[in-house]
Amino acid sequence: MEDQILALTAELAAVKSAAQVTNTMFAEAYYYLTIPLMVIIHAGFLLYEMGQTRVKNVLSSGIKNLLAFAFTIITFYLFGWWFYWALPTFPVTSLTAAAGYMEISGLAYASAIALPWGDSAQYMGPNMADHASGVFWGAFALFAATTASIASGALIERIQTVGFVICAIVLGSFAWVVAAAWGWHADGWLVTEFGFHDFGAAGLVHAVAGFFALGILVNLGPRVGKFNADGSANKISGHNLPLTVTGLMLIIVGFFGFLMACIILPGEGWSWYADQGTTIYGTPMTLSALAFNVCLAASGGIIGAWVFTKDPFWMMSGCLAGIISVASGLDVYFGSHVIIISLVAGMILKPCADWVESLGIDDAVGAVTVHGTIGLFGVVVLGVFGSGIPGLGAFAPEGTVAISLYGQIVGAVVMFLLGFVPGYIVSWLVHKAGMLRIPEAVQIRGLDVVKVPAQAYPESMVSDESDSK
Repeated sequence: MEDQILALTAELAAVKSAAQVTNTMFAEAYYYLTIPLMVIIHAGFLLYEMGQTRVKNVLSSGIKNLLAFAFTIITFYLFGWWFYWALPTFPVTSLTAAAGYMEISGLAYASAIALPWGDSAQYMGPNMADHASGVFWGAFALFAATTASIASGALIERIQTVGFVICAIVLGSFAWVVAAAWGWHADGWLVTEFGFHDFGAAGLVHAVAGFFALGILVNLGPRVGKFNADGSANKISGHNLPLTVTGLMLIIVGFFGFLMACIILPGEGWSWYADQGTTIYGTPMTLSALAFNVCLAASGGIIGAWVFTKDPFWMMSGCLAGIISVASGLDVYFGSHVIIISLVAGMILKPCADWVESLGIDDAVGAVTVHGTIGLFGVVVLGVFGSGIPGLGAFAPEGTVAISLYGQIVGAVVMFLLGFVPGYIVSWLVHKAGMLRIPEAVQIRGLDVVKVPAQAYPESMVSDESDSK
C-alpha cells in the first residue's frame, strides 16, 4: 500500500510539473505574440502620418517614425526599464510580497533586474531558465515606442530629425515610464495613496504622450502657411486620406495586442492568483471582458464622430478615441458603460481639436486631442462609474484606497504634468540649441528634396505641389 501511495504521489507530482511547464510555455508565447501585434501599431502610425503629410514631405515623416521606434527601444533597454522598477514609491519603501522582494528597496531591485550590465546581465540577455523577463521587457518596450509614435504625428512637416529623436527618447524612456511606475504598478504611490486605476493606460501612455506633444508644439510653432495674420487657420490636407484611414485601422488592430499585454495570465508565476487572470494591480481580468468592451468602444467612437463630422479621418480617429476613453476601466465597465462613454468621446473629439487650433497650436493629426484630452477624459470618467471599487487585488495592504473621482482627478493632473512639463523643457532646450525647427525655406521647398536620398512619388508630383504652396 505504501508503495502504491508513493507511486501515486510521484505521478501526481509529475502531472503537476508538466502542467506548470505547459502554463509557463503558453504564457511566454502569449506575451511574445503581443510584441508583433504592437509592432502593427507602428505600421499603422507610419501609414497614418505619411498619408497626412503633403507629397513633398512623405518620406521625411516616415523616417522620423522609424527612428522614434528604433531609438526608443534601445534607450528603454539601457535605462528606461530601470526607472519603472526604481520609482513606484519614489523610492523609499519595499516592494510587495507579490514580487517576492519584501525587504529590497525599489532602487536595489531595479538595479538587480533592469540594468543590462554587471550582475544583472542574467536578466537582460540569454538565460534559458528565464521565461518572463524578456517578453515582459519586450511588451513594455513596445509601450514605450508607442508613446513616441503618438507624439510624432502632431509634429510632422517642420521638426528636425535629431531634435525629434531627442524628444522621443525623453518621452519613451523617461516621462511615460515615471507615470507607469507611479500609476501602473501595485506599489505606485498614486495607486496606494489615491486608488488611481488605469488598466489600459489611457492616462500613463496616451495622455502623457499627447501632452508631451503639446509641450513640444508650444516651442516648435506651426507649419508655414497654417495661420493667417489675423490668427485664422488654413486647412493643410494630407496627400492620401485612404492611406491615413488604413493606418488608423491598423493602429486599432495593434491595440488588441497592446491591451492583451495589460493582462497578467493565470498560472504559477504569472499572476497574483494561480487560477485566474488579473490586471497589473492584481484585480480580476479576462480576455472575455476585452472582447466585449474593445469592440463596443471602437464602434461607439466611430458613430459619435460620424454624428458631428461625417469625415472619414475623424471617424477613424473617433474609433481610436472610443477605445482610449474606456481603456482605464476595461476591467470594470459593462457594455452599456462602454457604449455611452465612447459615443461621448467620439462626439467631443472634433470640437476639442478645433479649440486647440484656436489657441494657435498646429497639431497636424489631432494627437493632442485624441490621445491627450480623451486620455484624461477616460481617466476621470472611471472615477464616476468605478467609484468605490477596490483598486488593488491580491496582497493589497490593509486600508488600501478604493477607486474614487478624487483619486482619478489627482492621477489625471499628474499625467498631464508628466507629459507637458518634460515635453516643454526638453523641446525648449533643443530649440535653444538650434535643433528643433526646420527653416521656412526648406518647409516651402519640401523636406524630402533636401533631407532624404529618395523620393516617394514621381518628381512631377513633388514639383507641382512645391510650386503651388
